[in-house]
Parts: sequence; C-alpha cells; structure tokens
Amino acid sequence: MILVTTPTGDIGRRVLSNLRAAGMAVRLIARDPSKLPSDLQLDVIEGSMADAATIARALPSVTGVFWLPPGDPTMASAKAAYVDVSRAFCDALPESAVTHVVGISALGRGWPKPAGHVTATLAVDDMIAQTGVNYRALACASLMDNIARQAEPIRTIGRFFQPTPTDLKLPHVAKADVARVAADLLLSPKWSGVEAIPLLGPEDLSFGQMAAIMSEVLGREIIASEMPMDHFGQMMRDFGASDGMAQAYVEMLTAKNEGMDHLITGASRHNTPTTFRMWCEDELRPLVTG
Repeated sequence: MILVTTPTGDIGRRVLSNLRAAGMAVRLIARDPSKLPSDLQLDVIEGSMADAATIARALPSVTGVFWLPPGDPTMASAKAAYVDVSRAFCDALPESAVTHVVGISALGRGWPKPAGHVTATLAVDDMIAQTGVNYRALACASLMDNIARQAEPIRTIGRFFQPTPTDLKLPHVAKADVARVAADLLLSPKWSGVEAIPLLGPEDLSFGQMAAIMSEVLGREIIASEMPMDHFGQMMRDFGASDGMAQAYVEMLTAKNEGMDHLITGASRHNTPTTFRMWCEDELRPLVTG
C-alpha cells in the first residue's frame, strides 16, 4: 500500500489519480476529507501530517509514501511549515514497514545563501534520508503551473507579474510531469539508496518568452511585468502569509534570480517533456477563456 499526503493539492491529486489508474492500493492523509472526490471509495486518515497520532494511524501496511508538506503560508516560518511538519513522520519511519519514500523537493543543493522554502525543503530531504529508507527527492525547477494563479489579471488586463527580470531565463516544469515521475517511482520501487532527481522541464525560458507564447496561444497580447521584490513580499502578506513565510518567498525568488536553479548542469530533461506551450494549451487557456 502507498500513502499519499496532500491529496487535495495540485501535485498530490495527480499522484493519487496516477496510482489509482494503475490499480495500486492507496491510503490518504487529509485534514479536510470533504475536499476529496465524493464519488471515489478512498481509504482516508483524517488529520494533520504533523501529528504523530495521525501518522501512527496512517502507516500500518504502508510500504511506499508520497511526502509533500502543504507549505501552509500562515505558519510562522518555512522551517515550521516543512521541517516541523515532517518531524513526526521521520520519527516514525524507522519502526514502520515503509521501504521507499518519494518527496517533492527543489533545485538549490549547495546554494550558499538563505533560500527560504528551498532551504527548508532540503532540510526535510536530509531528515528523511537519515531514517534509512530508500528516498528519491524530486528536485523541481519553478512550476510553470504557478502562472495559473494569475489567470484573472491575464484575462482582464493582459498582464502577469513576477519579481524577476523579464529577460532572465529559468527552468520551468509542469506539475503533471512531476506527478507522473513520482507515481512511476512508487509503482516500480526497484530503486535503492538516496538520490535527488532534477526535474527541469524541456527548456529554460524567460518570463518575456513565456508571455509571447501565451499571446500566441490565447490570441491576444499578454505582457510580463517585473515587480520590485519588496512589493512582492508585501503582496504575499496581503494574501495572508505570515511575515516569516513572506520573507521565505522573497529569499527563494531572490536566490532564483541570482542563479540558484542553474547550479545543476547536464541533467536529463527527457523525464519532463511538457513544454510551456503545451501547458498553456491544455491548462491555462481553459482557465482564461472558460
């Protein structure tokens, strides 16, 4: 049996769908089971991933785990949202039947400065690795799907906003590809040891290039606008993020602007084939035009 965490999130629900399509027995941890599809018969443990009692109820008979802390923006810090949330799980692993864990991580191993969410996520990788399980950390580039959060300004004013120079090329990966890689690893647990797998997407793109692709797909001009980093931090606070989490977002995107995502070179891109144009056609266009 495979345990899936954060099953109502964009990546978790795709992992769940892929595992169920393959006929795998799956158990879920969900804080709010009412957000799960009501038409499916699901084995759900209601509770928080951070709670030791919830973990104890979820792990019996489980041999594989998809681990993804939800990154609650209202928590005090990125450490609280990722490391502290993962502590009960890591404490329980050595006495469990779990042999394989797949986690969502980030590019940035070796970056010498604070990188907010990335720093915390890499600390979770280290915690899981130290338990002795076989572990694959999916080191993701920026998720192109995050553009969908700006569907409204794209629709109404033809713009989207980033605290990043519009000509800076960065790797971007689709959540669908990330979820497929995660599910494939859990369905065929023939691997061993601890390893980070870079998920870079098929090509580096600037936000200016992404805007041009969006313009072609949507049939009207879309403009990428750079916003000051301090304005971005305040925007995250206005959206409900704590001061600590807003600062973590700022640190992460500052590190990306300074080159963190380019520490890895020569990694294969064949495992993440979805181009930004494909993503726009399949996922952004329905959101903007529907």
